[in-house]
Amino acid sequence: MYQLISPQTIIQYFGDDDKEMLREMVQIILDTNLNDLKHLHPLYEAKDFATIKKKCHKAKPSMSYVGAVDTRKILEAIEADLENSAPKYETLLKHIAIIEDELEKFLKTI
Repeated sequence: MYQLISPQTIIQYFGDDDKEMLREMVQIILDTNLNDLKHLHPLYEAKDFATIKKKCHKAKPSMSYVGAVDTRKILEAIEADLENSAPKYETLLKHIAIIEDELEKFLKTI
């Protein structure tokens, strides 16, 4: 049912005893980390690799929280070779679209 996220991992990190808190944590990941990652194009154009690295680094734990291990690996690869990471960023954008869709579906199940 889910391609990139793991509902079990989300529940493991955030618990399922407080559904509202669980919803809020997932929504924060959607609104902050994923939103930040979707808008890195201007930073690539400006060659602002320090900010790209910062935003990728900040998003890595969130990818672990939602079980998106492959996406976290892409973030690590971008961090490891920032100046040549534009193709990896395009792959990351595809992952983000899937993760957003899957997290929205997950939110409807809790």
